Parts: sequence; C-alpha cells; structure tokens
Amino acid sequence: MEIVTRFAPSPTGELHLGSAYSAWIGWHRAREAGGRFLVRIEDIDIRRCRRDYERSILADLEWLGLRWDGAVRRQSEHFADYGRVLDKLDAQGLIYPCFCSRADIARELAASAAAPHASSHGPDGPLYPGTCRHLSAPERRSRLAAGEEHCLRLDAAKAGSLVGHYHFIDETRGRLEGRPLLLGDFVIARKDTPTSYHLAVTVDDHLQGITLVTRGEDVLPSTHVHVLLQKLLGYETPLYAHHKLLTDASGRRFAKRDRDMTIRAMREAGLTPQQVIDGARRAAGS
Repeated sequence: MEIVTRFAPSPTGELHLGSAYSAWIGWHRAREAGGRFLVRIEDIDIRRCRRDYERSILADLEWLGLRWDGAVRRQSEHFADYGRVLDKLDAQGLIYPCFCSRADIARELAASAAAPHASSHGPDGPLYPGTCRHLSAPERRSRLAAGEEHCLRLDAAKAGSLVGHYHFIDETRGRLEGRPLLLGDFVIARKDTPTSYHLAVTVDDHLQGITLVTRGEDVLPSTHVHVLLQKLLGYETPLYAHHKLLTDASGRRFAKRDRDMTIRAMREAGLTPQQVIDGARRAAGS
C-alpha cells in the first residue's frame, strides 16, 4: 500500500517550530517510503484565517525543503463536499440542531455542579450536557423556522450504538479501543459553515486517500471521533502516528504567539533549513 501523508495547517498565524516539526515528520515518512506528501489548508474559519498567512506558511515549507505533491487543497473551496456528507448523517438521524449559547451551556453546567453524576467531563473539561438533544421534532422545526441561531451536533451515543465496538492503530500506543462519547455531542457544523474541524478533516483524509496520519499527540482525543465518523460513513481508517509536541525548557508548548519560534524569525536570524530541522528533532528527542 502506498504511503500518503499530509500536513494540514490553519492559516491563523505564521509557521512555528512545532508545526514545522510536524510537517517534517509527514514529509519524511512519505519520502522514506517512496510515497506522497500532501498539503491541505484548513481554513474553514473564514473570520480568523488569512491568505497572507497561507502564503507565508507555504513559503516556509518550500524554504525548509518540504515540497509537497500535487495541488494544495483549501477547505474553504470544498464546503459542498462537507454538506453532502452532512446530509448523509442527517438522513441517518444522527445530528440535531442545538440552540444553546455559550452562556446557556455554562448556566446548565453550573446548575449541575452540585450533582457530578449529571454531567460528564472530556479531555478539555465539562462536555455539552445534551440539552437540545431532548427537544421534540415540532419544537425543533418551530425554532428553525423562526431563524434562531444554532449549530448542529452529532448524537454521539446514537452514533456509537450504530457503529458498535471499533478501534484504530497508533504506531506508538498500539491498538486503541474507540471511545465515541469522549467528546460528547460535539459540534459537526454551524449555521454559517456547513462543517466543523472534525467533519472536514475526516472527509478530506478520505477524499485525499491519506493512509498515514501524522500529527501531534494533543489531537489524539479527536481521533476517537474521527474514526467514529469514518465507520459511520464507510471510510477506510488510516494508520495514525501521534507524535510528541515540542516544548520549551519549562515544558510549555510552542505556539503561534511565540514570535521568536516562527520559521520566519529563524530565517531572519540566519539559520539554515537544516539547522532548523535538526533543532526541532533535538527538541523532540528524535
């Protein structure tokens, strides 16, 4: 089987060392196997994503020698792909409109704080309590017809029941049993954007034929629901390799706000591409 990897940055800032390391891993794994390395721009958040950041990221990748195969896929140009998949999930009765604002959710979580059994926690804190999952069909139709602001959520319990037991393979951790409820009823689309990160990345990996997903270990919880979506949609599940995140001496993760850790800053400081890559690999202990 041909190895096909990808690097999928969001153009909300300049490329920094941690992301460059992630790109290098995907590029290196593809090249050592004689496979293909693809680049995808995850720009569904049209309010925060900027084309000048995209151009800067692509220029940095070329400077680093991480050249990709084929055309760059921009998610903002493929909303129709995600809409069609969303319709399939809707036809299975797996999604529902959620009219809760952030304040509504916070109030409900606060109200249930005295009864810990009433709310669940995920990797990043309390999960959505499922308020709108219990609305009747007539009430949903009425509120939608009235034009109320809403998002769409996946009914995780129903999806998990439909799929049954599933698993995926991570190169470092081995076989991991799927946990469909790990992120609760996560947002799968918004009124102004017919997709979410979880849906878009799952669809794109399928359409681009990705066979090996290399990405940071911080995304491992999301992989549980990405594989859930793959099972629901009849997609093949790729192999995963969640790598260590780069951190500074204090253990803090590198981020886009660290201007001195951007590839642009390192170029301007006179470092060579090989010095940048070598420094990232040392920081990761690879």
